[in-house]
Amino acid sequence: MLHDRSIETKKSPGEANNRPARRIFREYNLGIESLRRWNVLMPRFLALSIACLIALAPAVSARAADQPAGKAKVKKPTAQQLAFFEKKIRPLLVARCYSCHSAKAKAVKGSLLLDSRAGWTRGGESGTAVVPGKPGESLLIEAVRYRGLEMPPKEKLSEQEIADLVRWVEMGAPDPRQGNTASLIRREIDIEKGRNFWAFQPPKAAPLPDVKNNKWPISPIDHFILARIEAADLVPVDDADKITLARRLHFDLIGLPPTPAQLETFLKDKRPDALEHLVDGLLKSPHFGERWGRHWLDVARFAESTGMERNYTFPHAWRYRRYVIDAFNHDVPFDQFVREQVAGDLIKAKSPEERNRLKIATAFLAMGPKSLNERNKALFQMDVVDEQIDVTTRAVMGLTVSCARCHDHKFDPFPTEDYYALAG
Repeated sequence: MLHDRSIETKKSPGEANNRPARRIFREYNLGIESLRRWNVLMPRFLALSIACLIALAPAVSARAADQPAGKAKVKKPTAQQLAFFEKKIRPLLVARCYSCHSAKAKAVKGSLLLDSRAGWTRGGESGTAVVPGKPGESLLIEAVRYRGLEMPPKEKLSEQEIADLVRWVEMGAPDPRQGNTASLIRREIDIEKGRNFWAFQPPKAAPLPDVKNNKWPISPIDHFILARIEAADLVPVDDADKITLARRLHFDLIGLPPTPAQLETFLKDKRPDALEHLVDGLLKSPHFGERWGRHWLDVARFAESTGMERNYTFPHAWRYRRYVIDAFNHDVPFDQFVREQVAGDLIKAKSPEERNRLKIATAFLAMGPKSLNERNKALFQMDVVDEQIDVTTRAVMGLTVSCARCHDHKFDPFPTEDYYALAG
């Protein structure tokens, strides 16, 4: 499991080898004992359940007969209740909620409309917003109190405004507003259809376009560039001179300008492959890994502290930075590079040195922002895993898979099921 990688305890070889077997037998015995107890309690449980259902059946039938099918009975509000709504609640909703939760909003947040009774009755993505008479079960009250959800997000309502909303819900949420929420379209998420998007298809080689100047292209990409240039009745610029070319190569490959001596050496090199020799020399420079490794370090959210509230330092973060630089300098294949960082501690090492290198690679998962003030250990653990999923999928796939933590992804073909398969 991703979040168990940092847990490591010292054990004797015998204890380490026997621990899985002991755990299996212990869990097996517990399972057998639970099964025996269940076989004893099962008949009693079924008998009690059937008796309860028989006793409750008349009451349920009578209640169902009192109300129309599919529609709850709404008590007609009094004049005083309607006056309270018009004086306290409607102005509050208009001023603080309509910008995000009305039919006239540019983008309705959470698919929740608060500009009609039908809107808050239907609710949004999180469920029904208001349960008349029950403020403790109303998501709207929970949100304005900033208990999990936070509405409005920028500035919390005053205590008096919250009290007015609570009183409104307690009196049954009287609301004379009429409105149709059918105009708000809930976008259905079609995972299989999303997988047919062009970006998820295997790449196919495209035929090279015809060009007039067949001598100019050096690589296949040049054909596409030149075709667009010629379509605009333009011509390519002349090739760069040797000094300009040398400076560009130095800045691109190692991030440093060439020294006067390096420029002079290159200008005096009359070999046909002088340019190739210059490129090879720059690729062999240790500065190449420093120049290009920093791009991956940005993707991997490299930092030397946890950030967030406490901001504890990672005293050995430099070891991961050195690992990345060495990987670039030794031209490690990208698939191996990713595999080492995600599962380096599971890869069989050929030597103690390689074992250390692979463990250091997994700092890719261990680093990142950590909210160390979070007292809920289960939530903290899931937040750490969520951050690991987020950085891994962004870095390798360019996709925000962590959006599927709470719901199926709205834009990419990733259901919540896939997210928790990764989290596990």
